[in-house]
Amino acid sequence: MLRVNKLNVAYGASQALYDVCMQAEIGKVTCVLGRNGVGKTTLMKALSGQLAELNGQVRWLDSTLSGLSPADRARQGIAYVPQGRDIFPQLTVEENLQTAFSALPRNLRFIDPEIYALFPVLQQMLKRRGGDLSGGQQQQLAIARALLLRPKLLILDEPTEGIQPSIIKDIQRVIELLRDRGEMAIVLVEQYLDFAAELADDFIILERGRVVASGAGHELKTSEQARELLAI
Repeated sequence: MLRVNKLNVAYGASQALYDVCMQAEIGKVTCVLGRNGVGKTTLMKALSGQLAELNGQVRWLDSTLSGLSPADRARQGIAYVPQGRDIFPQLTVEENLQTAFSALPRNLRFIDPEIYALFPVLQQMLKRRGGDLSGGQQQQLAIARALLLRPKLLILDEPTEGIQPSIIKDIQRVIELLRDRGEMAIVLVEQYLDFAAELADDFIILERGRVVASGAGHELKTSEQARELLAI
């Protein structure tokens, strides 16, 4: 599993995370909740190697991740779908998917047909430029690209942001399917309590860079503290 122990992260002289502790188990969805600006994306960037920790410990499958680059973490089975998706607008859908190949051994550098089973719209748009897709289609492309890494840890940073309801449901179904296979741990960042409550096996809530609440996912649906902290 992923274990985070007393993680502190800063942007220059400004500290953003304070003694954050969390864990994410294979076969479960762990939700990271909080309002805008409380440190959710900072935590995800630290887990994926895009930000270095001041101190604390991040361990994955009994190995420390400290000092490993994002590429090295990807090779260890950690896939990150960032907020905003970060697809390449001038590349085609197929070319965007192929950018995942750089972190894969040569024998795995192919697009698994299951990707198209999960996201049929992508197969229909392989030659279309990424920048011409809708926001929801771009989000599906970003998740598909991450899944080509065959991850054991999938990090999703606000996958529902700016997405039409029908595609949110599609993304929810994919997350449920991946979770139920029991082959990966999923860390899901969300602002929206109702979406998180449908998926979460466990959760933490951040406020001003600190974990202020945590528990089992079923508690989210009835937690007055969660609704207050998230201003729902």
